[in-house]
This record gives sequence, C-alpha cells and structure tokens, in this order.
Amino acid sequence: MQGAVSRLQTALNNDTFDCQYLVTPNTDHIVMLQSNTVLQESYKHSFMCVADGWPVVAASRLLRKPLPCTIPGSDLLPALLANLDRTKNHNKKYKVFLFGAGEGVAVRAGAVIEKTWGENIEIVGAVSPEFGFDKDAKASSKYAAVISNAQPDILVIGLGAPKQEVWVYKLQSQLKVKVALCVGATIDFIAGEKKRAPLWVQKSKLEWLYRIYQEPRRLAKRYLNDALVFPVILLKELVKK
Repeated sequence: MQGAVSRLQTALNNDTFDCQYLVTPNTDHIVMLQSNTVLQESYKHSFMCVADGWPVVAASRLLRKPLPCTIPGSDLLPALLANLDRTKNHNKKYKVFLFGAGEGVAVRAGAVIEKTWGENIEIVGAVSPEFGFDKDAKASSKYAAVISNAQPDILVIGLGAPKQEVWVYKLQSQLKVKVALCVGATIDFIAGEKKRAPLWVQKSKLEWLYRIYQEPRRLAKRYLNDALVFPVILLKELVKK
C-alpha cells in the first residue's frame, strides 16, 4: 500500500494533466479480459495496476510472478487521501472530483472526504451520471468537459467494471486530470451507501461472501461464474508455463 500511495503521490506532484489512470483487477476482471478486447486495451494503457482480491495474488504466486499483497481500491483511496492530508502543503490543496455511484451519493461522499481529510483536500465536483451515458458519445464528452473544467488532481471513477475502465480509456485524451482511479464501489462505501465487510471478514478473505449477502441478485450469478471460470484460466496459464 505504501508503495502504491507513494507512486500516486509522485504522479500528483507533476504538472501534467494527462489522465494517468489506475486499474484494480479482481477475478471478475480477469474473466472479462479473456474476451473483452476494449477492456484489454484499457488495461494496456493504464499507468498502474494493483490487485483487488486475494485470488489474483495467489495466482501470481503460483505463476512465479508474485505480488506482495492485495491493494483494494476501497482501501487505496482513503490511504492516498490520508497521505495527502499529512503532507500539510499550505500552498496547495489537492483537487478531487467524484464521478459515479447513484444519484446524490457522490455529493455525500464528497462531504465525508472534506470532513475527514479536508485540510489539504478540496472537492471540486461530484457527479452521478445518468444510466447509459457511456453509450452516448456526446454525453460522455459533456461529462469529460465538466470534469476537465474543474482541473482535478484526482478523478475518482465509480462506475463499475468494465464501464469505468473502458470509459476512461476512450476519453483519456479529453480528460484534463492528473490521476484517475477506477475504484468501483468506493464512492458508495465512503458515502455510507454500502457497508464494507467487518475487518475480521476481510482478513478471513470472505469479503466476497459479504458482498453477495448485500446484493444477491446482482452479484451471486457473477461470483458463481467467476468461481468456475477463473480456475480454468489459471490452469491454462500453468500449463503454458
């Protein structure tokens, strides 16, 4: 985590607004990457990639390209904000734009961020886009313009995968931001719209089960499919080795 935060801090200290974006692969991403060519391109063009899920880390070790640990997006953003807050740079406030989640959720998350880490952080925008906007080029460009006009240091994208990764990849040249983080439900967690699993559940590597309990209709089928397909993908990679 410390290494990831440090690298993001370095990117934020640059003067260029070239939208370097971060992706956080989990088993569902790995499954989608087998057939989604646009998502593949999005991953290739990302500047940073951290594992959001212990199966990905376990697979990396089996494949002898070991990752040291998981870095969930929902932990990474608070860690980054806390680090920026500790910096105490009184000549600068880091600008944050929240993009995603349901109606009004981003605004509530922004209020929590300013209350918790506000001394060095400024929320310059909080937008919950309408459903299906990403299929409309004009609507996507409109949102990109709103974001760019605010010139945020950090763009937090919470649209869910693969929408968020594909959207930022396609709009990268239009987004005048320093760093974009594709971090799924993180905006919901910060706003209190959704609850993270208790710490003991996270440490037991059972957070996925807690998420299914919260959203069974949306997640049960997806998690079952991933549980069946991901081991097959891993086996194929092992055979190649």
